[in-house]
Amino acid sequence: MAGVNKVILIGNLGKDPELRRTQSGSSVVSFSLATTERWTDKNGAKQDKTEWHNIVAWGKLADLANQYLKKGRSAYIEGRITTNSWDDKDGNKRYRTEIVANQIQFLGSPGASSNGGGNYEPAQNSSAPSMVPEPEPIVEDDLPF
Repeated sequence: MAGVNKVILIGNLGKDPELRRTQSGSSVVSFSLATTERWTDKNGAKQDKTEWHNIVAWGKLADLANQYLKKGRSAYIEGRITTNSWDDKDGNKRYRTEIVANQIQFLGSPGASSNGGGNYEPAQNSSAPSMVPEPEPIVEDDLPF
């Protein structure tokens, strides 16, 4: 049986994206994304826990993320989990888990920031594209019941 490796995250960027180019010229961007879970414990105290995710995107998606995402901006990320391993200079095995994004939707207004991150000014006459396809309208005749 085949497995499923799919991740969906909505969170805020912890830093500006870092764009690099491979030797063949392909774009790759990386950034951190924070997701926070909030709840009230049994004593009535509000609690929260923030998880940090390492996000990587390739190609045109990397270029768009670099252009439109800035520290503090909210984003919807869809992708898959990968774990890379290597030996450090001391011979110790090291691991890094990343989310390889295949869809990104830029949320909120470009200048908005939930934590006071850097200002963002889009180019004249442009708007941030959505990298998630719009859902098709549901026609009553299409419903299976």
